[in-house]
Amino acid sequence: MSHLKSLTLTVSTPHVARNPKLIRRQKIVDRLEEQLKLAQDRTYAPVVHRWKATSGGSKALVEIRKRVRPWWRMDVNGALVLILRSGPRTLELEKGKAGIVVGSQERLAAVLETLIAAAKAGELDAALEAATGVFGRAIPKRKAA
Repeated sequence: MSHLKSLTLTVSTPHVARNPKLIRRQKIVDRLEEQLKLAQDRTYAPVVHRWKATSGGSKALVEIRKRVRPWWRMDVNGALVLILRSGPRTLELEKGKAGIVVGSQERLAAVLETLIAAAKAGELDAALEAATGVFGRAIPKRKAA
């Protein structure tokens, strides 16, 4: 019983559904961190585990290297341009402007770190909401009796 007395106990709270805005924010932060790792190491490919069927009919857990595509491209002037994505859609940070001019490969990591900090602070929430929209079922209004 002395082991339990060494622990700090608290009241258990029920699981609260997470805010969709926080979920989108965390997803973009995770993707930006992947892009940062890819910018620092061009051979970066995270390993994910999947269950695959074997020839004997059973399933085995295998490691698969996930392909991460870069979000940056060279423009016609030779400058590096970074385009943020949320799923298949690009994020417009300002109306009609979806690209961020990075300039050179050396500045790419610093720009990605700035974007990660901005996403954690919630500065990209409006762009994320505009790109993804509000998914879900619309609840019809009740008819007056």
